[in-house]
This record gives sequence, structure tokens and C-alpha cells, in this order.
Amino acid sequence: MAKDRSLVRAGDLGAWQFCHRSWWLANVEKIPHERPEVFDRGNAAHAAHGRSVRRMGDLRTAAFILIGCALLLLLLAFLLQAW
Repeated sequence: MAKDRSLVRAGDLGAWQFCHRSWWLANVEKIPHERPEVFDRGNAAHAAHGRSVRRMGDLRTAAFILIGCALLLLLLAFLLQAW
């Protein structure tokens, strides 16, 4: 199956912007990078950041749920006091 050359990935754009020659060597000439551990560290950093962002979203959802519960308890307390 031939690679669809019409598909441009954001990573390709970033690599090309950072170093045109490096992009050409990796994608056209298929020459491996001299220090692949640099890419591994970058991938690990991006994965850790993604986990952190997901965790913050989960914590935000939990905070909204707790605020909603607190408001319901406050309303219940006012209703019981007035009754």
C-alpha cells in the first residue's frame, strides 16, 4: 500500500519548521536519526503531559460534582430549618 502523500501531519510540519534538512533526510531519504533517544524523551514528555491534562479534567469534573452536592445540602438545610 502506497503512502498517501496528500496527508500532512502536525508532527511533520513541526519537524519541517524546526529543520528542513532533518525532515528531508528522515521522510524522503529514509535515513534514521542519529539520536533517537531524543525523540523517545519527547514522546514520554508528551505522554506525561497528556496524562496530566486528563487528570486535571477529571479533577475539575469531581470539583463540580462536589460543589453541586454542597449546594444541594445547603438547600436541604434551609428547607429543614424553615419547616
